[in-house]
Amino acid sequence: MTVARLLLWILATLAFGALVMGLAAYRNVLREAEALFDYQLRQMALSLRDQGEIAPAQAGALADSEFDFVIQIWTVDGRAIYASRAHTELPARAVLGFADVAVGDKTWRAFSVATDDRVIQVAQPQQIRQRVAAQAALRSVLPLLAVAPLMAAAVWWLVALAFRPLQRVAGSVRTRDAQALDPLPLAGLPDEVTPLVQALNALLARLSASFNAQRAFVADAAHELRSPLTALRLQIGRLRRSPDEAARAAALDALSAGVERAVRLVEQLLTLARSEPGTPVTGEERIVLGELVRQVLADCVPYAVSRGTEIELDADETVQVEGERAALAALVRNLADNAVRYSPPRSRVKLRVALDGEAPLLVVDDAGPGIPAADRERVFDRFYRRDEASNIGPGADGSGLGLAIVRSVAERHGARVTLADSPLGGLRVSVAFPRGVD
Repeated sequence: MTVARLLLWILATLAFGALVMGLAAYRNVLREAEALFDYQLRQMALSLRDQGEIAPAQAGALADSEFDFVIQIWTVDGRAIYASRAHTELPARAVLGFADVAVGDKTWRAFSVATDDRVIQVAQPQQIRQRVAAQAALRSVLPLLAVAPLMAAAVWWLVALAFRPLQRVAGSVRTRDAQALDPLPLAGLPDEVTPLVQALNALLARLSASFNAQRAFVADAAHELRSPLTALRLQIGRLRRSPDEAARAAALDALSAGVERAVRLVEQLLTLARSEPGTPVTGEERIVLGELVRQVLADCVPYAVSRGTEIELDADETVQVEGERAALAALVRNLADNAVRYSPPRSRVKLRVALDGEAPLLVVDDAGPGIPAADRERVFDRFYRRDEASNIGPGADGSGLGLAIVRSVAERHGARVTLADSPLGGLRVSVAFPRGVD
C-alpha cells in the first residue's frame, strides 16, 4: 500500500468518524432542545394554575406577536374565557399533559393542566420549535466541522513525516544497481522501521556472499578448465606429430584419458551448480535409499574392478528418504567414486544404509589415506585438493569437487555430512538424513 493510499484511507476514516459524531451531536442537541421547550411549556402552565389570575401588564406581554407561546383558558364546561393573543388557527381543545395537536396545516405542541374551575393550556407551534432546535444543533456541530479540515491536515503531515524514513530507504534501494549490495544506513530510522531495514541488510549480505561465491566459483572453474583444455591441445598436437602407429596409439590413449577427465570435470561443475544451497528441490519423491545406492554402484563397478577394489553394500531395504533422485544419485556417486579412487588397489570399500534411530543413514568406508581432523572442514571447499592425494597413485588426481557436491546436495535435502576415521583404515563419510518417512 502506497503512502498516498494509506493517507486517503485514514482521511476517509476520519471523515466518516466526524460525520457520525456530527450526526450524533446534532440529534442529541435536538432532543435536548425539545426537552427544554417542553419544560418551558410545563412551567408556564403550572405557574398560571397557581397564580389564579392574569394581570393586565402580564396579559399585554403575553399578547406580543413576537412571543411564540399561546395561552388559552377554558372553563370546566369547555367555554373559552381567555387567549393570550388572536390567532386564526388555535387548538380548540385541551388534552391534559403533553400533546401534539394538529390544527389545519399546523401542529402545536401543547401542555394542559386543570384546576377546580378551569383548564389552562400553553401551546407553541411545532415548526418554530424545530427551527430553533435545528439552529441550536447546527451551532453545536459547526466547531467540529471547522476543526475537521485542520485535523485532516495534521494527520496528513504526521503520516508523511512518519513515512519519510521509509521513503528515504525505498529511494536508496530504488537508485541502486545490481552490484551495489552495501548495507542500508540505520541512522535516524524509527524503531518500527529499523527491523525491516536490518532484515534488508541481512538479505543484502547473503546476496553479496552468494555473488562473491559465484564469482569465485566461475574464476576457479575457468582456472581448472584451462589446464585440461591446454593438455588436450598438446595431446592433439602430439597425435598429429606421431611418427608411427605405436606413438599414434599412445597419443590417442592419452587424448582419450584427457577427454574423460575434462568431461568428468564439466559434469561435476554442472552438478555442483545444480546443487547449490538454496536451490529448491524439484521432482521430490519417496526413494528407497538402498535401491538407489545399488543402482549407482553398478556404474562404479567397472572402475573398481580395473583397480581390483572390492565394493561391499549392506543395505536395509526399508530405509526411505524424500528427495530428488538425480541429486541424491550424484551424492552417492561422488562418495563411491572418491572411496574407490583414493583407496589403494586391491582394497575394500564398504557402503552401509541403515536407520540411526528413526533417521536414515548412509555410511561409506574406504581404506585410503584418510583425512586429518584439521583438514576435514577444508575438504568441502571447491577445488581443494590435499597434497597427500597425489601420492596415492594413478586415478587419484581428482578435481576437488566431489565432497563439495556431497555437502551441497545434503544441505538441500536437510542432511548432515560428517567425516571420521574408518575401521578399514581410511575415511568414513556419514550422511544423516532427516527423520525417515512413514
